[in-house]
Amino acid sequence: MLNDPSKKQVDPITLATVWNYFNRICKEMREFMFRTSPNFLTAKLHDVSVGIWDTQGRAIAIPEGLPGQFIAGGFGINLILEKYKDNIHPGDLFLTNDPYHGGALHLPDWGFIRPIFYEGELKFMVLSRAHQIDTGGSYPGGYFPGAYDIIAEGLNIPPVKVIDRGEENTELMRLIWNNTRNPEAVRVDNYALMSTSKLAEGRIVELLDKYGEDTVFDCIEEMFVRTEAGMRASIKALPDGTYYGEAATDNDGLNFDDQVWVRLNLTIKDDTITLDWSQSDPQSKGYINSSFANTYSLSMAFCFIYGDTDLSEYHNWGSMQPFKVIAPEGSIVNPKYPAVLGACPVVMGTQISESIIMAMSKAVPKKAIASWSREYSNYIFGTDPRTDQLYIYTTFNMCGGPGAVYGYDAYQGGEIITTLGSAAKANIEEEELRFPWHYRKYEYITDLCGAGKWRGSPGVHWEVENEGGEATITIGSALGETTQGAGALGGHPTPFNRCHVTRDGEDIPYLVGRIYPIYPKDILTRLTGGGAGVGDPTEREPEKVKEDVRNELVSIEAARDIYKVAIDPESLEVDKSTTALLRG
Repeated sequence: MLNDPSKKQVDPITLATVWNYFNRICKEMREFMFRTSPNFLTAKLHDVSVGIWDTQGRAIAIPEGLPGQFIAGGFGINLILEKYKDNIHPGDLFLTNDPYHGGALHLPDWGFIRPIFYEGELKFMVLSRAHQIDTGGSYPGGYFPGAYDIIAEGLNIPPVKVIDRGEENTELMRLIWNNTRNPEAVRVDNYALMSTSKLAEGRIVELLDKYGEDTVFDCIEEMFVRTEAGMRASIKALPDGTYYGEAATDNDGLNFDDQVWVRLNLTIKDDTITLDWSQSDPQSKGYINSSFANTYSLSMAFCFIYGDTDLSEYHNWGSMQPFKVIAPEGSIVNPKYPAVLGACPVVMGTQISESIIMAMSKAVPKKAIASWSREYSNYIFGTDPRTDQLYIYTTFNMCGGPGAVYGYDAYQGGEIITTLGSAAKANIEEEELRFPWHYRKYEYITDLCGAGKWRGSPGVHWEVENEGGEATITIGSALGETTQGAGALGGHPTPFNRCHVTRDGEDIPYLVGRIYPIYPKDILTRLTGGGAGVGDPTEREPEKVKEDVRNELVSIEAARDIYKVAIDPESLEVDKSTTALLRG
């Protein structure tokens, strides 16, 4: 297919330049958003995605961003192309956040989509999307476990034209912003997203001016051919068969007694992969349901990581062609309207991601990946006495980090598995400046990582004190108090998570899926387990165990009991003879 003489051959230097130019545009868009947005989730946590599509809804460039967001961007773009057809003009801009009628993941993710024209003809569609500080609904932040339906979760914005031929629909935008709790912050963040897509428009026009329309589109078609061929070759190198993966949530946010299960049959056949989620539980009354866009995107993203690493920054529409995703309507991975799904990217997204790596680790053990630390963040909202205004506080800082991979210990300091490292932990001083919470402790915890021949990342002790007034905490976007992420090839699972508030000297447990009050001087503590391990812990190199003991990531007792390595308590050297007996 690559050498088909009937196809126009593209100069390899030009192809590489155009391909990387599109990717560079996306990276520049992200950086532009980080620098211009006042939204903490955008500027500091990097909860954003961007991309470039053609007029057939085919992804041209999606090099960076949250996996659940950026691959699914094509759903919203196709809906706009279908709905507006000939009513798309230069200077237009569209907005959507609706999972059921707009191809979005969940309501807090607002996507601005700009059509790009060249010499009077529509050529591209550009997306800039970010998680908003608030989107209306019953509770600030969009994570309300008790929401009756998706209307109670916030504004449902189908694809609507907010700028028509360069003229902003100010009445519509004023209506939208007026239905959020911090309209000025949302307004400024929205303008940052709008400007980001405008930046992309200028860069794309520059590219077309330099190389010409025919050359650029010849390059795009070749890009599709090469990524599809590369992805199919990667799949063909995997052993055929059907591999099973599963994972469970602690609860659904309403029923605290029952876990909710995702189950996957992943079939590799020749150069294709089918991900069949049919055995997953039915949709839930709680807000953990996963929109199909989220399920589809994560299905792709977590298969991509088992492909050729040379493709990792170059995936596009071609990469998606070898895959089929089966997610029955009415299931937890594809609910029917108006089911709630506020927590789907981080809660059910975790189960989807873990199921895929479990299945793929069985298919290719030498590429095994263990589960990352179970998501354990929260939303806190209240009034900041310094400004007398509402604040909505969330962070990834308490997250434990990644699981191990075959041949390597886990990277220390990551956030949650569904981001695949694209989101960020925030600077402590920045958080204290923005929110009335003071850090008392922020450190790794001994013996709170999944053991293995290659161990998971360490757990985190996150402890902050409320220096503001009365507030509310929702612990909905969290897991891991009663369930664990699996290790691989005999590695230990993720340790359990724990949370409590210290009030008047008493420690009060705060549990996943609940809403609790917060009072002045309350101390909130989260003890978060780290990532899971890969391989039998008793096969870990004794010198690496010694290093972990010296770094206080593993205790002398755990070294002996779990890793079967004896460490002298005074010299902290390996007692080789005792270790040989322990491992004998």
